[in-house]
Amino acid sequence: MDKKTNFFQDVYEVVKLIPEGRWTSYGAIAHYLGAKGSARMVGWAMNSSHGTTGIPAQRVLNREGRLTGKHHFNPPDRMQKLLEQEGLKIKDDMVVDAETSFWDPSKELEF
Repeated sequence: MDKKTNFFQDVYEVVKLIPEGRWTSYGAIAHYLGAKGSARMVGWAMNSSHGTTGIPAQRVLNREGRLTGKHHFNPPDRMQKLLEQEGLKIKDDMVVDAETSFWDPSKELEF
């Protein structure tokens, strides 16, 4: 259980660094943390983060920029509203021009 807790905390520390108006994917975070193939674990961490102050969970999407985690927000449209407040455009539960606003921690952060 300790490893899981530490992994979740590592995920949260990366998520806190995502700039406003940008987004990243579960897989990109897993890859940055040296756990390539653990995107689902990142998703579990994000699901556990709701209600935790200072973790912008809305900025973590699937690899295509889809708001796949929206059902974990209350109400479900809250994820979209938060992203739109940050300047992202959303259409049909997907970030418009997702490539231009994608934030890759492996490129943006030093290890």
